[in-house]
Amino acid sequence: MAAPPPNILWIVTTQWRGLATGYAGDPNARTPHLDALAAGSVNYAQAVTPHPFGPFARAALLTGVRSPENGVRDYHDPLPPEARTIAHRLHACGYATAFFGKWHLYQRDPGAELVGGAHARIVVPPAWRGGFEFWEGFESGFLINDPWLHGTRLPEPVKFPGYQSEVVGARAGAWIRESGERIPDTGKEQAAESTPAIRSPVSGIKNHARPWFCVVSLEPPHPPYDAPVPRLDSGQAAGGRPRDPRAIVLPANVPLGTDVEVKARRELAGYYAHLEATDRAIGRLLAQVPEENTVVVFTSVHGDMHGAHGLFRKGWPHEESIRVPLLVRGAHQDGHGSGKRSEELVSLLDLPRWTLEWAGTRGPKTQDSKPAAEIQRISMPSVVRLPHQCDRVWRGGRTLTHKLVLNEDGVPWLFFDLARDPGEEHNLAGDPGRAAEMAELRRRI
Repeated sequence: MAAPPPNILWIVTTQWRGLATGYAGDPNARTPHLDALAAGSVNYAQAVTPHPFGPFARAALLTGVRSPENGVRDYHDPLPPEARTIAHRLHACGYATAFFGKWHLYQRDPGAELVGGAHARIVVPPAWRGGFEFWEGFESGFLINDPWLHGTRLPEPVKFPGYQSEVVGARAGAWIRESGERIPDTGKEQAAESTPAIRSPVSGIKNHARPWFCVVSLEPPHPPYDAPVPRLDSGQAAGGRPRDPRAIVLPANVPLGTDVEVKARRELAGYYAHLEATDRAIGRLLAQVPEENTVVVFTSVHGDMHGAHGLFRKGWPHEESIRVPLLVRGAHQDGHGSGKRSEELVSLLDLPRWTLEWAGTRGPKTQDSKPAAEIQRISMPSVVRLPHQCDRVWRGGRTLTHKLVLNEDGVPWLFFDLARDPGEEHNLAGDPGRAAEMAELRRRI
C-alpha cells in the first residue's frame, strides 16, 4: 500500500542571511532550534533567492515563475489574482492549504508610511490571496510587535498583542493541530459540522482526512532592527535585552573605523536579537508539527548587506543579499540525507517543483529548476526607490565558483571569483584577462 501524501510546511522569513545561523558557523547567531532542525534536515548551503527583494521573491516562490513574468515588476505591483500558485496546484491534488503571516503581494499606497498601521491594516480580498483556502495575515507594515491580522475568520483587521513571530506561529500551530484531528469522510455533512475541531475559530476548514500544506510567513528579522524583542528568559512581553554592538563580530568586507562600521554594529545588535527571538518562535511552532510524514522547509526570501562593501539593505547582487538559508526535513521517508550538507546549487524557484514532487505529482515545469543546476539566475527587475536599496536594474548568474552581474544594457558590472574571493572584495569585471570567462557565463545567463 502506497504511503499517503505528506503534510508540507514552509517557514519563510524575511532578511535572514544565508550564513546567519549557528549551524552555518556565524559566531553572532544563537539559533538552537534551527540548529536542531538542521541536524535532521538537508542543509542546502548554496541556496539563493532569484530576486533579493521581498515582493519579487515572494511572487517567484509562490508561482515558480520569475519576476516580472509572474506579473510583479515594481515594488508596489500586486500578484495578479489569475496567477497560478503552488496553493492552487496542491488544492487540485487534494491538499488543504493555509497561509499565515506577511503577504506583501497586494496593492499598497506608495504615498503611505511603510512602517505602521496604514499598510498593516490593508484588507487583502479573498480573490487576491493566492488560492489558499485558509488565509490569515497582513499585507505589510513592518510591525514586529502587536501585528494586525485579518483573513478567513477575521473579516476586519484585529490587533494581536505580542511578538509577531510568536503570534503568527501560534496561530499557524493551532491550525496544524486541528488539521491533524481529521474527520472520517462518511459523506454526512451534518456530522462534519458538529465536530468541535472543525468549528474552531482558527481553522474553519472541513479537512476530511486531507493532507495539508501550510506557509508560515514571518517578517523578522526585517527592520526596524531596534524594535523590542521578547525577554530572553520568559518569552513574555517585549522589552528584552539588546545585544552589545561592540561584541558583534564583523566580516572582513565591512569597512572598519568608519560610520558604516558604527551603523552596522548598531543594526546587527538588533538583528541578531530578532534572529534569536524568531528562532524561539520557530521552535515552539515545530513542537506542534507532527514529524511523521511531514516535510518541513525553512528559508528566507532574501538577506541584508549590513555594511558589507559599505552597503545596507537588499536588492544588491552580493552574497549577503542573495544567499538564503534552506533546510528541508522529512523529504526522504527513509531518513536518508538527514543532517547532510548539500553543495548543490539551488534557488527558491526549486521549492514549488520539489513540493509538487513531495505531494506525488510532477506538475508543470518551473523555470530554471532543473536538478543539479550548474548556474542560477539572479536579477532585480526594477529599482525600488527606498533608502539604501540597490540603485539599478541588473541580471546575473551564480555558479559554485563564480558570479557575473550585468547592467540593464548588458555591460558587465560585477565579476567575482567566489572560490578565491568569497567576500567579493575584488571585482574582476574590468580585467581583460577574464573576458573569455565572462563571455561564457554571459551566454548562460
